[in-house]
Amino acid sequence: MDDLDSNIISMLQEDGRASNAGIARQVGVTEGTVRRRLKRLVDEEYIHVIAMLDPGKLGYRSEALVGVMVDPDKIDVAAEEISKLDEVSWAAVTTGAYDIFAWVALPTSEDLGIFLRTKVGSIAGVRRTETFVNLSVKKRGFGSGA
Repeated sequence: MDDLDSNIISMLQEDGRASNAGIARQVGVTEGTVRRRLKRLVDEEYIHVIAMLDPGKLGYRSEALVGVMVDPDKIDVAAEEISKLDEVSWAAVTTGAYDIFAWVALPTSEDLGIFLRTKVGSIAGVRRTETFVNLSVKKRGFGSGA
């Protein structure tokens, strides 16, 4: 990856719908160069093209970061199970007090409680969860302007 790749990625982080031609004009290369670079970046999994939903606009009023403590021999399996849950948009195995963190969005706080008890709590090896409910989201995205 070089400076041109980094510039292309930065521009897409600012505007994920930017056209190849528009990017090419801004970085001073041909549209074909941008198209080839993007194909390589995606094929080699440097970048992933996604659409980010705003859960609040979909009626999901309860978003939270959930810290999960898991039996040491079940961390990877539990993380895989958590990552498969529809309500989870992001999950990571971590160091520190919690073995796994997951970002979740649900319609109501009652639904969040049910989710924690019936879905996360039923995963083998889960010992404890702590939920950090979001009061407001200040940034949603990856770029500096998102």
